[in-house]
Amino acid sequence: MITLRYFRGLILSGGARLPNSVWDNSLKSYKALGMHYADALAFLKASGAEFQDRVMDEVPHKDLRASILPRGYQVEALDSWIRAGMRGTVVLPTGSGKTILGMLAIHEANSATIVIVPTIDLMEQWRSRLERAFSVEVGACGGGEFRIAPLTVATYDTAYLRVEELGNRFHLAIFDEVHHLPSPGYSQVAELFASRYRLGLTATYEREDGLHSELNRLVGPKVFERGVGEMAGTHLSPFKLERVYVDLSPEEGEEYGRNTAVFRSFLARNNMRIRSPDDLRRLIMRSGRDPEAREALLARNRANAIALNSRSKIDALRGVLESSPGEKTIIFTQHNSLVYEISRLFLVPAITHSTPKEERAEVLDRFRSGVYRAVVTSKVLDEGIDVPDASLGIILSGTGSRREFVQRLGRILRKVEGKEARLVEIVTRSTGEARASTRRRGDL
Repeated sequence: MITLRYFRGLILSGGARLPNSVWDNSLKSYKALGMHYADALAFLKASGAEFQDRVMDEVPHKDLRASILPRGYQVEALDSWIRAGMRGTVVLPTGSGKTILGMLAIHEANSATIVIVPTIDLMEQWRSRLERAFSVEVGACGGGEFRIAPLTVATYDTAYLRVEELGNRFHLAIFDEVHHLPSPGYSQVAELFASRYRLGLTATYEREDGLHSELNRLVGPKVFERGVGEMAGTHLSPFKLERVYVDLSPEEGEEYGRNTAVFRSFLARNNMRIRSPDDLRRLIMRSGRDPEAREALLARNRANAIALNSRSKIDALRGVLESSPGEKTIIFTQHNSLVYEISRLFLVPAITHSTPKEERAEVLDRFRSGVYRAVVTSKVLDEGIDVPDASLGIILSGTGSRREFVQRLGRILRKVEGKEARLVEIVTRSTGEARASTRRRGDL
């Protein structure tokens, strides 16, 4: 008798071979990735062979139904996902209700579901909303917890580390901020999970490294998309984008020019151009064996740091804050050192990756309630913060990443009657940062 079972993927005993499988000598069986489970079942049924399916050990559950009032575009997105065989990615701006769409998918599948998220903050948000919508206790795997329930929220890190215990327990896997999935390690979560139904959620489908094509293999095709511009003023707050230009001091300008010259001279001597993340990665790899390449890379980094952390930006930030009294504000920077300096100078709370979980939760709670009118952060709040009435975002420094820009914009776009959001970029004139600002905005 042919038996299909699960152990970090699919194992087929009985001498039969599946498509996409390889022979595992230690198991004396053919083995395939868990993500091929649906295809394996279809192949075995079509072959007419007798077999036992012992793959899934679904978490026992009662009816998983919720009373949800979706918006029209959420219904369209759900229908598109269903037509694609309940597999695929939906792209919606931050603040447009991706969590609601996930709940609709759970309601439709009526199956044990795991939601996989990048941060502890997002894990807590999903858990709270699922408990309210479905009136059940929701499991959590991350941040020191590991408890499985019919509805479970896990971080990507924990899902990766505990895949043997999670990989065959849920028929539906929802990958929030799914653009993280193609990263090394995380892709194995999707590969090893046997979940037949898969939903990816993100505000920004593309990745700068070009690996977004991997999402089609891991989750399914992009089935629905709406952009920020299409939804602003209706389902999202209207918004304005502003730039404030500042200049380097004479000393900063001299140091910036000296480092830029070192970098450009190296590129010219070696007939190289940096036009994509792949070009930069090749330079980084070369720097490991070529001292001149290493010095050029260090010079580039020093020039970028000067542009991103120019002293004149502090004065410009002070001007923006003074001209916007009372507005709930999120200040974004690239480097933690500037986060702490702004926190000290302007007496606003700071959140970085090193901020303890309890302190971060307290700061965010006080920010939501209005006790704090501003918070300063590095990349840690690009995802996973829900502050409906935050209306002013200030980018003091960042990369040229469009995804980062759209995520930061999304922090201030949740719809509130009468609100118009503003995202202000403070940019150092005549530097690479100015070009990065134009690149990340795209056509917004």
